[in-house]
Amino acid sequence: MSSTLHPRSESSQAAAGGLTLFAAVMMLIAGFVDIFRGIMAIVHDNVFVSTPDYVFEFSLAGWGWIHLFLGIAALMVGVGLFRVSLWARILGVVVAALLLIANFLSIPYYPLWSIVAIALCALVIWGLCVVRDDDVAGG
Repeated sequence: MSSTLHPRSESSQAAAGGLTLFAAVMMLIAGFVDIFRGIMAIVHDNVFVSTPDYVFEFSLAGWGWIHLFLGIAALMVGVGLFRVSLWARILGVVVAALLLIANFLSIPYYPLWSIVAIALCALVIWGLCVVRDDDVAGG
């Protein structure tokens, strides 16, 4: 009887769970990569480009600490996303947005990877925002 009232509830739940799982895995990947990027910047690895006249100029170590802390936050939220809870989805969007902004601001220091990380964060935000609460709650 419930299948006639909500014919797509099971498929909606599966899609919602799949998108949240996708976002969780992408958030974990983005977190690990940002931690490694932060460590590289803190130890002044020579993969970064020097930009003498950039408006948002921080020291390379400053960007490293920013990326390290955001990477740790992304890992914690990514683990929380496996529980498919609303608070984890909200925090996931916030942390992914902060990662996106940090990567945008650090484009001159590491251009190609910054653009790839921006795309990763955009996919996480998309995956967390298309899931409706009634899909996750059970129809």
